[in-house]
Amino acid sequence: MISSKFCLHIAGDTPSSNRLFDAIASHCVPVIISDDIELPFEDVLDYSKFAIFVPALDALRKGYLMKVLRGVGRQKWIEMWERLKQIAPHFEYGYPSQTGDAVDMIWHAVRRKICSLHDSGGRRRNRYQMSQNFLKS
Repeated sequence: MISSKFCLHIAGDTPSSNRLFDAIASHCVPVIISDDIELPFEDVLDYSKFAIFVPALDALRKGYLMKVLRGVGRQKWIEMWERLKQIAPHFEYGYPSQTGDAVDMIWHAVRRKICSLHDSGGRRRNRYQMSQNFLKS
């Protein structure tokens, strides 16, 4: 993974897969193929800055995924890679816990979840807009 530019993160049968975390730790731009996935810390991290989202049905179309990935220019990939290096510490566990590490992020996420229990209309941004932009290039 460490020598790869892109790492596939295909929805599986368990939400606890390590694929995404392995990609982030390796600074490999995650290509997330899923229609409805809840990502860790997505309420504070803008995944569109360091990951590519592809709808599952589109990923099945012949040549679609390669066209999206080839549409990512070198400069855009470098920006995503640099952002991965910046956010990677948020996914690291250490002892003792440090500000901004995974343990700290989890406690902050729990606090936000508790505060928003009454908010039933969670607004997610259009994750697929970025991959559509690569197709237009």
